[in-house]
Parts: sequence; C-alpha cells; structure tokens
Amino acid sequence: MQLQGFLFDKDGTLFDYNIAWNAWAMDVLAMLGGNDPAVMARLAAAIEFDLDQQRFLPTSPVIAGTSQEATELLAAQLPHLAYDHIDDILTQAAFRAPQSQVVPLVELMAQLRAAGLKTGVVTNDTEQGAQVHLAQVGAVDSFDFIAGFNSGFGAKPDPGPLLAFAKHVGLEPAQVAMVGDSLHDLIAGRRAGMYCIGVLTGMATRDDLSGHADVVLNHIGEIPQYFQIS
Repeated sequence: MQLQGFLFDKDGTLFDYNIAWNAWAMDVLAMLGGNDPAVMARLAAAIEFDLDQQRFLPTSPVIAGTSQEATELLAAQLPHLAYDHIDDILTQAAFRAPQSQVVPLVELMAQLRAAGLKTGVVTNDTEQGAQVHLAQVGAVDSFDFIAGFNSGFGAKPDPGPLLAFAKHVGLEPAQVAMVGDSLHDLIAGRRAGMYCIGVLTGMATRDDLSGHADVVLNHIGEIPQYFQIS
C-alpha cells in the first residue's frame, strides 16, 4: 500500500538530540543540585549522564523515555523536594533547551504536504514541549498532528499515539511511515502496523536500528529522494 503519511519522532529525528538534551541535563542538574558537585554527581548517575563529557550515556533511560520517567529517577534521589516541583524544573528547562534542526523543517514538510502527504509528530516529551520547540523554528503549522506522552494516547513504544495519528488524518496504519532514531520509535511503528524508517541522527547506530526498520536513512532529508517525492 502506497505511503500517504509520515509520522516523526521529535528528539534525534527532527532536532539534534545532543544539542538540546545535554544542555537540558546540565541545566537541570545545576538547579536541582544547587551546583554542589557531590549532589550533581549523584543525580547524574541516576539518569546515566556523564558530567565530565556533559553528555548522556547511550544506555540512559532518559533518551527514549518520557519526561515523567526522568522526573521519577531524579525525585528518587531528592526525597526532600516535592515531585511536582522537580517536574516543573524539568519542564521549564526543556522549554529553554536549544534546538538545532536536522534539516530545515518548514521546507521539508512543505514538500511532503505539497505531494498530498499527511505529517505528524509523536514524542515522548510533553505535547507542550513539542509545541514550544517546533514554534522556535516556525514549524508548528507544518504538521497535521502533534502529540506528546501526556496527550492521552500513551507513550512509545505503545502504538497508541501512532494509531491516533492515523485516525486523525483518516489513513490506515499501513499507509503511514513511522520515522525515528530509537528502538522505541520503531517498535511502536511495528506494533501499529506501520512502515518503519530509522534515522541515524540520534544515539542509536545503524546496527541498532536495522533489525527493526524497513529502511535506515542517514537523516529525514533523504526521505523525498528515497521515496521519489517531488
């Protein structure tokens, strides 16, 4: 069945993961740790973040997890602080995180939509975070559907948010390609019955993704050429 829609993960797919989320982690650790090296080290260990290199370890559960999961990991180390206070710090830091587009999103999505294709974003970030980040590059209106883990459809690797996109735009799941940089994205795509496209702009390698994807591309900018979309 010919593809009629492309559904994108956000972090590591539309935007450079390291630029945004390594900065976010340093911001969060400084705020929660009060710039105390010992406390910051303890918190960094909880989320598998290398303070010396200022980057997440590939095994960190934060990479593909929800922001709620990150809050829970940090809250376990800070029993004297209210959960909601910690969650708010993480949310506000996410809004401030610098975004770097993998390719110019407005132009790419305009090309896809001009060909009659539907486009969407499904992220394990909050829906509000997705809106803020897309607004930074003027791309909110480039998508027919934007959902986060808190939008009421579940979180990847659950297929719920992917199926919600298909229903929203009136497509069968098999007519949709799920595009992502992590196993969470591709497993969700398989569970939803969608075509799966892996991209190498996140933390996972080609070997990590190839067993779960129909195709692995270097980045989303290769989609028009690969699928002969003009």
